[in-house]
Amino acid sequence: MALTSSGFIPQGNLNSDSSALGKAGRKGTVAKVLKALRKYRFLIVLSLVLATVSVIFTLLVPKEIGKAVDSIVSSGDEDLFIHLLKAGIFALIVGVSTYLMNLINNRISFLTVRDIRNEAISKLQTLPLKYIDSHPSGDIVSRIIADIDQFSDGLLLGFSQAFTGVMTILGTLYFMLSMNIAVSLVVICVTPLSLFVAKFISSRTYSMFKLQSAERGEQTALIDEMIGNEKVVKAYGKEADAVEKFDEINERLRKSSLRAIFFSSLTNPCTRFVNAVCYALVALTGSLFIIGGFESGIGAGITVGTLTVFLSYANQYTKPFNEISSVISELQNAIACAARVFEIMEEESESSDEMMGELAEAGGTIELKNVNFSYVEDKELIKNLNVDVKPGMKVAIVGPTGCGKTTIINLLMRFYDVNSGEILVDGQNIAELKRKSLRSNYGMVLQETWLRSGTIKENLLLAKEDATDEEIINAAKMSHAHSFIRRLPNGYDTVIGEGGGSLSQGQKQLLCIARVMLALPPMLILDEATSSIDTRTEIRIQKAFNTMMEGRTSFIVAHRLSTIMNADLILVMKDGQVIEQGNHESLLAAKGFYYELYNSQFTKI
Repeated sequence: MALTSSGFIPQGNLNSDSSALGKAGRKGTVAKVLKALRKYRFLIVLSLVLATVSVIFTLLVPKEIGKAVDSIVSSGDEDLFIHLLKAGIFALIVGVSTYLMNLINNRISFLTVRDIRNEAISKLQTLPLKYIDSHPSGDIVSRIIADIDQFSDGLLLGFSQAFTGVMTILGTLYFMLSMNIAVSLVVICVTPLSLFVAKFISSRTYSMFKLQSAERGEQTALIDEMIGNEKVVKAYGKEADAVEKFDEINERLRKSSLRAIFFSSLTNPCTRFVNAVCYALVALTGSLFIIGGFESGIGAGITVGTLTVFLSYANQYTKPFNEISSVISELQNAIACAARVFEIMEEESESSDEMMGELAEAGGTIELKNVNFSYVEDKELIKNLNVDVKPGMKVAIVGPTGCGKTTIINLLMRFYDVNSGEILVDGQNIAELKRKSLRSNYGMVLQETWLRSGTIKENLLLAKEDATDEEIINAAKMSHAHSFIRRLPNGYDTVIGEGGGSLSQGQKQLLCIARVMLALPPMLILDEATSSIDTRTEIRIQKAFNTMMEGRTSFIVAHRLSTIMNADLILVMKDGQVIEQGNHESLLAAKGFYYELYNSQFTKI
């Protein structure tokens, strides 16, 4: 979130996401959904069978009732009980088959959504950091949670109503034609009008639901950023601006949602009107045939009971058009949401490293040769960087903000790959090593702490799963975290919330330091690791760090030069280049840029 004079502005380009969504296209998205459903084809076939059974016996119920009506009209009630009994048995079969079909449809829907969500999360783990850095986290969360939930609702509705709807239309058509072709033609002639109305409305709702999903993602992104930066909001008195920005997005979402819902809601009443016309025409035509008393020709065989069945069939025939029309509108929303999820899955993953080499326990020799890198293609950052680090050296990286200090860390860890040049660890190009193998040889303590929901002990065990309680306590003592952990209600079993809960920033940092001390990998990266700790504790931490770094290659990014004066090598960076390198004494003696930085921090004003 960027704080400006006008308030908070979400990062990322949501408009580009919307245009990308349009490019995905409904057809392509539907094809991907069908592919995801393929593994559950047995359940789909079973659902179709049950839908067929349900429809057939649903259509047999009015037929038996019609026969019962005719038996009453003809004053012969000897078969009345049998017809009513049959109708009751058929209704029971309908109920059981519909219940089983709904269970299966729920299972298909939830299993499919589970698979898509798992695939989306797995995909996120393979995406390069540049994707995560360039997209609002709230929008990504919205796609994986809210959009997939919307897709699930549409998919379930599709299975529940589309299958039975199609079967009902085909079944009623067959039964009506077998009873009287003339009256059936009345129903058939009105059908295209219902289809036209449904298609006309649904074709216009897709773009509306697509816009609604994009704006919902933008709103989620803003909420996520506001909550994550609430202290900044209050510190700068931007509460009103934040609310104003939220209201603006909320109003856009309200308008797009109302438009989408309004147009999709037109489908049902419009098709119901067409169905009512169809029902009236069937009643009129059948009544005329009965009054006319046709014994042959187009009106032959029409009785009061038959007309009762026809009216029931007319309702059952047209009802699926209402349901399918509603399903189509819901599916527009579901497909629009699915397309946003599939966008993530179609992003280019990091290059595969399955066939790459393994880095066992690194010796600590690191060499950067002619490294060039930029986050944005036309804006240079790291230019022709050459650094030679021997095993066990303490390397400090200093320089003004934006000079590329943290970028070097990103390149060493292969969070980003170099544009040109190479980085060697023990003589091996890291581009030819498995990322997990490389990263397991580094221990990192960053300025931004990361702690998950769970106990203190569980957070420390992230570094070394098989660590004993004694090792955990020793690591905590070395980092000076043991004293405050011991004072917590349940000590190492105290549960902390997301991001460290109510712990102070300094306590969170101490836990992160303890976590690295527990693992003690051969290479260390400390990126402003003591920035949130008071000066007294920092001195003790530095002594602990010196013990921890003994014999280990270490990279220390620091703004406070007092923390890196004992480094073996200091890289002084400016505008993406190492302009000076040496130890503290030699750099001061050179009276260059480092000399100016040092004096700017320690000269009394």
